[in-house]
Amino acid sequence: MRNSYQLGAIVLSVAALAACRQDMHDQPKYIPLRPTAFFADGRSARPLPDNTVARGHLNEDPAYYTGRDAAGKMVTEFPFQVTKEILLRGQDRFTVYCTPCHDATGSGNGMVTQRGFRHPPSYHIDRLRQIAVGHIYDVITNGLGAMQDYSAQLVPAERWAVVAYVRALQLSQQASINDVPAEARGQLAQGGGK
Repeated sequence: MRNSYQLGAIVLSVAALAACRQDMHDQPKYIPLRPTAFFADGRSARPLPDNTVARGHLNEDPAYYTGRDAAGKMVTEFPFQVTKEILLRGQDRFTVYCTPCHDATGSGNGMVTQRGFRHPPSYHIDRLRQIAVGHIYDVITNGLGAMQDYSAQLVPAERWAVVAYVRALQLSQQASINDVPAEARGQLAQGGGK
């Protein structure tokens, strides 16, 4: 019986030592940007050949994809025509991603902030009403302060739709009866019928 325990201990020891091999840990691979002697230029990451074309699509319009013009300044105009459909999509995405912090009106009193998270500024302060639309797009894309970026959740068209909806929210809080078309004013007086 004692010999079987000793034999079991020996087998267990040999198995444990076999597991200590570093073959998988020490793989012959190139880590990006790490130097190598294999290539003459000493780089492991190979440069792209001339005239390489990206797969999928090219982000050739800097205003649309970054919110900045070719000189790097924030754009002040939308890089496309804003339609009712875009505003409705922006409202939908705003409701999903923005209202937890910014609330439905954009005042910065969402449910998350009511539970102790830092309050974002209201969209209705003068500074944010006058800020370039490209800046709002940039903040959605890259985040700012405590706000995370939403580039993984929202494609560029959806980010711009949210920017358009934020502008509509800002206008809604500053609008007067004179901003309503004359033919629609009657509906307001009657309670806003459809």
